Amino acid sequence: MPGRPRPGEFELIRELFAPLAADEPGALGLLDDAALIAPRPGFELVTAIDTIVEGVHFLPADPPFDVARKLMRVNLSDLAAMGARPRAYLLGLVVPDALDFDWLRDFARGLASDQVRFGMTLAGGDTTATTGPPCLSLTAIGEVEPGRALLRSNAAPGEHIYVSGAIGDAALGLRVLRGEDTGLPEDACEAAAVRYRLPEPRLSLGMAVPASAAVDVSDGLVADLGHICVASGLGARIEAARVPLSGPARAALELGTVGIADVLTGGDDYELVFTAPADRGNAVREAAARVRVPVTRIGAMTEGEGVSVVDEAGAAMEIGRAGYAHF
Repeated sequence: MPGRPRPGEFELIRELFAPLAADEPGALGLLDDAALIAPRPGFELVTAIDTIVEGVHFLPADPPFDVARKLMRVNLSDLAAMGARPRAYLLGLVVPDALDFDWLRDFARGLASDQVRFGMTLAGGDTTATTGPPCLSLTAIGEVEPGRALLRSNAAPGEHIYVSGAIGDAALGLRVLRGEDTGLPEDACEAAAVRYRLPEPRLSLGMAVPASAAVDVSDGLVADLGHICVASGLGARIEAARVPLSGPARAALELGTVGIADVLTGGDDYELVFTAPADRGNAVREAAARVRVPVTRIGAMTEGEGVSVVDEAGAAMEIGRAGYAHF
């Protein structure tokens, strides 16, 4: 049965999106072309933007409720990597006629759900039509105390490298959603698919951990750690055996349906990889325990350049590409 026809742009904004901006005075009721956002005294604004495209970052069959939450969470992950607290966001929607009112209504409900969870509110945005696939963009606005942002350029030689949570689940989940055979039982496949569709931004960890530099794992652990290397003018050494894996990812490795290179370069995990001085290990573990986010030390920053991966004997491993490339 066809859904409700999509109303005009301004009616759509009034009905679906203006309610999402009700708690942000600077949104001006979404009646103007721009918002007025002032940082709280003693804070700097942190902004980040991510765009997701159907067929590239989410699948046509994905529920719009989940698509909205993924859009918000991949942006919140960027705030987490800066150690920032979320405040507001701007929304850009480029959508075809095939996305009717019902799709957009459920999409707005997904935004509303995560607004409550993460303490954000809509401040403005733009909508336009396209003959191509849906292209959804969100600009996240956060706050951080001056000098407290976690910059990729702040790593130092000898610092330990840590990663939160587990790596490789999202890449496995994408295989599941594409109908590829992983050899795993149904419950494990579903768990991996959820990790792909609904990442968990590590905001509490980013604000709590005594890190020097950080980045979120969006394109792959090796590729994203490489961004810290470039910004800091250093190299990095990952001990593959230390990289934390979930039960499904470990089982898939044992079955041979994925390889360690797939785990290290797959992307979409949205965990934090960060560095900290070697003598701050206890402080790192205490902060992680306080916010109830597991972290694992997986290597160290080195002189030189690039990311090397070694096995348990310390021998270099060949992993091919470092991660997902957008171009």
